[in-house]
Amino acid sequence: MKRTDFADQLFDAVLTLKTREELYMFFGDICTPKEIETYAQRFVVAKLLNEKKVYSDIVKSTGASTATISRVNRSMNEGLNLAFERLK
Repeated sequence: MKRTDFADQLFDAVLTLKTREELYMFFGDICTPKEIETYAQRFVVAKLLNEKKVYSDIVKSTGASTATISRVNRSMNEGLNLAFERLK
C-alpha cells in the first residue's frame, strides 16, 4: 500500500479511538454500512484462512464468494498476521 498524507491522517485519527463504541461512531460517520460490512467480512475471511479453513467452509460461514476469498488470500501479509497474533 502506498503511504499518503491522507492515509496518515486517517490512521492517526483511528489511533486516538479507545473503545469499540468510538470505532462504531467514527466508521459510521465515514463509511457506508455496506462498506463496513464488506471490510468486516474480508477480515473474517482472512481470520478463517489464517486458521487454515477450506474455501467451502469459509463460503458457508461468511457468505463470501470464492473470488473474494481468493483476493483476500492473495493479499494477506504482515499487517493481518500481526493483528491475529495480537488478538490471541
